[in-house]
Amino acid sequence: MSAHTQVHDLPGATVLPAFDDTHTHLIFAALGAHDVPVHRARNIPEFFDLIRQRATVTPEGEWIRTTTNWQELNLAERRMPTAAELDTATDRHPVLVKRGGHNDVVNHYALRLAGITEETPVPPGGTIGRGADGKLDGRLIDNALHLVKHLVPARTGPSSSTDCAWPPTTTPPRALGPYATARSPPRTTRCCWPPVRPGVLSTRVRALISALGLTSAAQVEDLLDVMEEWRDNGDPWLSVWGVKFGLDGGLEAGATEEPYACDHAFSGMLIWEPDALVEAVEALVRRGWRVGTHAYGDRAVRTLLDVYARVLERNPGLPAGTLVMEHGGLASPQQQARAVALGIPVTIQQPLLHDTAEVEEGFWGPERVARLFPARGWIDLGAQVSTGSDFPVGQFGAMRSVWGMTTRQTVIGVKGPEHAITYDEALTLHTAGAARLTGEEHLRGTLTPGRLADLTVWDQDPAQCPGDALRDLNPTHTFVGGLLVTPTGTR
Repeated sequence: MSAHTQVHDLPGATVLPAFDDTHTHLIFAALGAHDVPVHRARNIPEFFDLIRQRATVTPEGEWIRTTTNWQELNLAERRMPTAAELDTATDRHPVLVKRGGHNDVVNHYALRLAGITEETPVPPGGTIGRGADGKLDGRLIDNALHLVKHLVPARTGPSSSTDCAWPPTTTPPRALGPYATARSPPRTTRCCWPPVRPGVLSTRVRALISALGLTSAAQVEDLLDVMEEWRDNGDPWLSVWGVKFGLDGGLEAGATEEPYACDHAFSGMLIWEPDALVEAVEALVRRGWRVGTHAYGDRAVRTLLDVYARVLERNPGLPAGTLVMEHGGLASPQQQARAVALGIPVTIQQPLLHDTAEVEEGFWGPERVARLFPARGWIDLGAQVSTGSDFPVGQFGAMRSVWGMTTRQTVIGVKGPEHAITYDEALTLHTAGAARLTGEEHLRGTLTPGRLADLTVWDQDPAQCPGDALRDLNPTHTFVGGLLVTPTGTR
């Protein structure tokens, strides 16, 4: 202790390690602090009113973009808006409506800017939506997103210098020490690097740079040239530890072995051809980077394991944990066992299942939704598992995630109770297991002398918290690097 040491006398409190979130999108959330908050809308007219209000204070011709953390089933009409409807909100601005990380809807102004017509070829691994009349409806999915995305200007100036910090207009990630931001755009990472300005970060960032939209190893090589300046510089707050690929879509485009419940002619889609993905992943591992690949449906999981097996065979001696499976959502017991045999870690996101179960049942049916994120099976087979939220698609909350993993509760009831795990197991996945994923188990994840002082304080023992009360339990104090993180997300 020194003269500057603060002593907190908290009788009856419980101290736990800070919680990692190994798959989140806090940079998107930070950017969303500036976007039209359509997640507040209860119906489509309110949705459009919010866009219309923004249009009144936005110069004509400038882009209007929305937040991503909404679901169409939360709207009274229970559907997505269309390009024609967005035109009624404004036809003097290009509008980009984002929903999650795999779906956009744009108005006709944006379609014209992008040169998208009814004759535009559909990119492999993407969808250009059409209405019942065969005309463009403004919907873009997965690899089609980039037909428009490249036109939206990057934020510059003072706002972008804080994109790495928790957005001051929202609630900070209480109990969160480090996080792995799983889809960090290169241009945003550049604004944060190096050095990290003192006080900018209130959490430790382990960035996974986005390769979404890339379709060849040559494009990946170009990305890696940019990333060379981000090699680990020993900064305990901000580091880049790899690249994020997407192999299939999300809720409505995940690649499945069996057809969708809502469309027996559709089984989702793969964004990469396997041979091309092998070459792209090899480009990364040859330069010493790690890889996290989104695989949601069981066909995508099978394909990714095939890809990773080929990479491991052709590149013997790769460090453990170089190749990671993000989500592994609909992984069968056989696929789980194969991942373990190959030494592939997996990240799972229970809050994503909780919040989107109703949407997913519409696409996949209740049986497959009940099998999503089978934590019990992964643990029993000895897999290296860590956990996250997929925020802002799934809600962040340290104990919300633990509660979900122990109860398998969703917005439409309990799904797959046989996949539930214990409180102690869930706690480990969020702490020591997560630190192991990032290769920092010697620094973080447990309350051990000599390790980084990343910890949380709770006014009651979460292990003894009854029933659903655990879901909304928050710590009274969060310390990162021995410094108290305030309710505004500052140190």
